[in-house]
Amino acid sequence: MKPRMHWRIAIFTIALTGVFISCSKDSNKSSSNQTTVQTQADDQAMVSNESDNLANDANASLTSQSSINGESARSLHSGNTVVNSVETQILGVDSVSNTSLICDATVVTDTTVNPRTITITYNGTNCWGNRTRTGTVIISIPTGIHWMDAGAVVTITVQNVTITRLKDGKTITINGTRTMTNVSGGSMTDLAGDGTIIHSISDNLSITFSSNLVRTWQVSKQRAFTYNNGIVMTTTGTHSDGTYNNIAEWGTNRFGTAFESLITVPKVFRQDCDYRLVSGQNQILRSDSLNSTITYGLDITGNPTSCPGSGTYYLEVIWTFPNGKTAPIILPY
Repeated sequence: MKPRMHWRIAIFTIALTGVFISCSKDSNKSSSNQTTVQTQADDQAMVSNESDNLANDANASLTSQSSINGESARSLHSGNTVVNSVETQILGVDSVSNTSLICDATVVTDTTVNPRTITITYNGTNCWGNRTRTGTVIISIPTGIHWMDAGAVVTITVQNVTITRLKDGKTITINGTRTMTNVSGGSMTDLAGDGTIIHSISDNLSITFSSNLVRTWQVSKQRAFTYNNGIVMTTTGTHSDGTYNNIAEWGTNRFGTAFESLITVPKVFRQDCDYRLVSGQNQILRSDSLNSTITYGLDITGNPTSCPGSGTYYLEVIWTFPNGKTAPIILPY
């Protein structure tokens, strides 16, 4: 074979090898990108939903005490409420230790101090067959303020609340502070007759993921409560960065990448669906441009589902590959 032919073959082989290596690198990068997008979507759903659960528990605890909620101003001293599928009698007393208001926690109210406090201690008991919780939440409300008053503000301290998802053992731990405001005024016990009640939430949280990865998340949300065959809660984002509005959460994800989570379609939770997230959409904007859209309230095929109150709901993550193609990822939540 002529020397020139040897050189041509060598050059062709080197070029072809380079193509294979490049394709392999692109494939590995796409796979890695897909994994990070999928992980962030799962983190987003878990942290956001559990944060909302803590707010629901705080709201239920505030509402359950007449001297704190202010129901005595309306001569309402007793009634029934359903919280986390547990029916509880609301009694007009000033200090109580309640072990049934929240199915996996003890609630202790102290009205002898200023600010008055409600301490929620989670005991790990499994409520729905999907996760356990431990840790403490302390709610503080000044003397003379009633939770049903328009503009009433409470401060909430979250201390080592650890949630473990039973299906795969995934664990997160939440610490931090929360300010919750009853913007509109009104009591959840009167929701069916009073129309819409609006609460706002502002959080500064630290989230501990696996391998002791600690990240800081900020939260700014509005929650509108209405009544339709039970409580319906509609959540929207209220923060703006000057470019984007409707931001609900922002901070750094477990990979150390800055992100913002916009609620582009309001997220809806329904009591007649066992207080589960049944619809809504997040847009995740990341500093590395691995952006995605998360749609909630789907079945395993990616279609909107009905309201069973049991079984599994799914979310769909749509993200863009480096070559411009998009791909859906279906995950349970």
